[in-house]
Amino acid sequence: MKNLKHALLITIIVITVSFFAFNSFKDQLTTGSKKAMINTENNYSNKCTIINTYNLPKILNEISGIVWLNYNTFACIQDESGTIFIYNTEEHTITKKIKFAGKGDYEAIAINNNDAYILRSDGLIYKVKNYDTDYLEIEKIETPFKSYNNMESLTLDKNNNQLLISPKDYDLEKKYIKNIYKIPLSTQEIDNNPIVSIDLKADILKDFKKKKIHETLCPSDIAIHPISKDIYVLDGRNPKLLILNKAGKIKDVFKLNKHKFAQPEGITFSEDGRLFISNEADKKRANILEVELK
Repeated sequence: MKNLKHALLITIIVITVSFFAFNSFKDQLTTGSKKAMINTENNYSNKCTIINTYNLPKILNEISGIVWLNYNTFACIQDESGTIFIYNTEEHTITKKIKFAGKGDYEAIAINNNDAYILRSDGLIYKVKNYDTDYLEIEKIETPFKSYNNMESLTLDKNNNQLLISPKDYDLEKKYIKNIYKIPLSTQEIDNNPIVSIDLKADILKDFKKKKIHETLCPSDIAIHPISKDIYVLDGRNPKLLILNKAGKIKDVFKLNKHKFAQPEGITFSEDGRLFISNEADKKRANILEVELK
């Protein structure tokens, strides 16, 4: 009987010690995870600082493309409406709506002087001549892209008088390559020879590599820095920002904090190089963020 009581006492002690040891280990894991999250947050904030936040009205919840017009005004489009919205961040209001087409999946916008170019996800580009007047003229520019390619990126390369365009999902060529193509404004026809080819197997992208290689980079928009002429490629599906030099070499990759960049879909620069990124509505309101990179 004494041996039985002794064995039972030892068993209770072992169970008690194990219980507290397990809970202590679990607390360490939880604390470690929290610290890792805090360190990650700090890492993001150290590299990417939000200078200003401009919340948008509900009609722009699906904002998909932006162009900086002047110090407090942006031209915006959203997924579901064939309308250009002129938004004033100082007055917090839409000052003008410019209808150019019916419902559709509109994903990017570029502006050259008095003409606006809007990209639909199936690759069709609408040219809206004299977009800011009462005398609109609408033209359509065909490209070799289809819905399969899922087109979301378009920008003006002012120095070379051309548009730049890139697919979000599948490229026209190999799956492990994402190309940037040019459309000279003089011809309005795409050049099938890309000006930049991004190798998705490159070492600098190894931390972002996906099982389906084409998902390693899913461009949601592109823009050219007005001073350095670097090309900025925004990824909205796996929030990050690539910076390419004029020769197309990847200079840097910034992973964007999903809590702050819920769904980054649009990117633009002011004429003096200030960077703006727009986000569709998620748990927070849709917004335009002024961002500083380090």
